[in-house]
Amino acid sequence: MSLELSKKALAVKPSATLAITAKAKELKAAGEDVVGFGAGEPDFNTPDNICEAAIKAIKDGFTKYTPASGTNSLKEAVCKKFKDFNGLDYKPSQIVISNGGKHVLTNIFNVILNPGDEVMIPAPYWLSYPEMVKMADGVPVDVITEFDNEYKATVADFEKAFTSKTKAIVLNTPSNPTGMLYTKEELEAIAKFAVEKDIYVVSDEMYEYLTYGDAKHVSIASLGDEIYKRTITVSGVAKSYAMTGWRIGYCGAPENVAKAMSAVQSHATSNPNSIAQKATEEALLGPQDSIAMMKKEFDERRKYMYGRVSKFPHVSCHEPQGAFYVFVDANEAIKLSYKGEKVNSAARLAEILIDDYKTAVIPCESFAADGHFRLSYAISMETIKKGLDRIEEFLNELN
Repeated sequence: MSLELSKKALAVKPSATLAITAKAKELKAAGEDVVGFGAGEPDFNTPDNICEAAIKAIKDGFTKYTPASGTNSLKEAVCKKFKDFNGLDYKPSQIVISNGGKHVLTNIFNVILNPGDEVMIPAPYWLSYPEMVKMADGVPVDVITEFDNEYKATVADFEKAFTSKTKAIVLNTPSNPTGMLYTKEELEAIAKFAVEKDIYVVSDEMYEYLTYGDAKHVSIASLGDEIYKRTITVSGVAKSYAMTGWRIGYCGAPENVAKAMSAVQSHATSNPNSIAQKATEEALLGPQDSIAMMKKEFDERRKYMYGRVSKFPHVSCHEPQGAFYVFVDANEAIKLSYKGEKVNSAARLAEILIDDYKTAVIPCESFAADGHFRLSYAISMETIKKGLDRIEEFLNELN
């Protein structure tokens, strides 16, 4: 037998976001003045009280294995958070703590999918969703959305994509990459559809605390008993508490789903980091003023970035309502020429910006959004201003 790799592994696409970020870091290391708009993590330090809880855990010797799906005390803290913030009643037996949000989602798809099962994913989407579905032998189905509907899927969109093989819908609100939120009314319609079709909803709510203005986060599982029974609610501490490197994500799920996820995780990784679990308890139960501080700073940057980008030539965008991204439609720009050569794609646009303007943006072909790119405002205002000046200079060069 030849030493070939598995077809499943070879079918997985590398992350475009990590690739462009790596190139920006490489140029910075070489001494270049690079502005990176690729950040998918807050630029703030983890709050001191959370770090102190981790230090105490180490000093107390809390460095051994825990139950595979997380400690009961952390599960109780997660239940309290779900009740207080999301209006959801979960028991500790319905909670699974994993090694970050990606691990939670990977576990979910491995538990609910059989080979050939289809998962409807509104596009644009976070590029990892379809890869995770494929790794679990499922079939991702793009549900294409429109600029005019703020890139949000409607029941009519789901009806078109639904087949006898459909097993689940993925919802991401607030959205990465678009920054849009589904309203309560929109979620009620989707919930009714999911109940009628008797399918799961995998609700990724990782950015739930980061909403702005009058926008309010709503958890679809809170909209009735029947949708609650079919929803797996995913969140974590990475974005809201500046804890990306701590790798703690969690979900609330129907008891049979949580039990199966725990079994899968017990063989794949065993427990998430014990020290990070103690830090997460403090994040969820301790002072919450750090969230307000970050939101205030993000909101100022959001307003500034949207105000600038919305006036740029050849591009358009919506004002983001959540997360920390501005999603830019550059379909007009890529039809134009730069130095006598047609741009043609967002990927080429991103190449020009990094090579000639030392500015890194995320082209969104891998997010099922040809002709779009994503800008993160999880960087300093000074850096945002410098980078936007460069992008505007580039756009003015197009003809």
